[in-house]
Amino acid sequence: MSGGKLLLIGTPIGNLSDLSARALEALRSTDLLLCEDTRHTRKLLDHYGITVAVESFHDHNEDDKAAKIAERIRGGARIGLVSDAGLPLLSDPGYALVRLAREEGLTVEPISGPFAAALAVISSGLPPLPFLFAGFAPHRSGERRDFYLKFRGFDATLVVYESPHRLIESLRDALEVIGDVPMTMAREMTKMHEEFLHGVISAVIRQLETRDMIRGEVTVVFDLRDRTVAARPSAEKLREEFGRLRDDGMRRNDATRMLADRYGLSRKELYKLLLEEDS
Repeated sequence: MSGGKLLLIGTPIGNLSDLSARALEALRSTDLLLCEDTRHTRKLLDHYGITVAVESFHDHNEDDKAAKIAERIRGGARIGLVSDAGLPLLSDPGYALVRLAREEGLTVEPISGPFAAALAVISSGLPPLPFLFAGFAPHRSGERRDFYLKFRGFDATLVVYESPHRLIESLRDALEVIGDVPMTMAREMTKMHEEFLHGVISAVIRQLETRDMIRGEVTVVFDLRDRTVAARPSAEKLREEFGRLRDDGMRRNDATRMLADRYGLSRKELYKLLLEEDS
């Protein structure tokens, strides 16, 4: 085996002082540094006075570039891979390259660094184990509800990344699907304006609705264990809720399963209530 290797380098999620000594050494020693966004990574490199060759490597080009990069590693090159923040691959590019490197027997060396999901979990005050990291929630409401529905029923802590301008709508969808469970919103972790909001989902939504704008990187932690059965609504209200879910694009079986679970009903009981007329 040549001296070539692929270095997966963890970088700070905000505070540049979080770069480890080993990561700093790795950045300085690479023959080429693959970056999700070269402009973003340049700020980190300039801060530490590092001069290395950089190349963009993102979701739209990694499949095309992976084979050529693997060839360079076979030839002895030390290739570094970084994301804009945190660990590569986790909601960031790199999987295709690492998979190819493993298939070809190339050396892959991980170099630890911050991971926003883990930092949010340990600072949330919610049970830390087991936790599920689901990456970014989908952009559209119907797809988000399907997304949250996949995790409903897990006795675990769920961690989700969300865009600040979609945060409130995403929390409303989560409330609709997983119920008013305890949660923590972590915003701008390790940065000057770091903030944590704790409470049940509805309470956090009310706090956020008072703001003109929400800025920064957001990580949301939900405790899926703490589910309460909501009070059973009238048949009319059930039909309205069922219709709203269907109008939002949720599949019939998913909508009935979610409503039955939320109100502690069997599907047979739910169907009967959906069909009956209010007196």
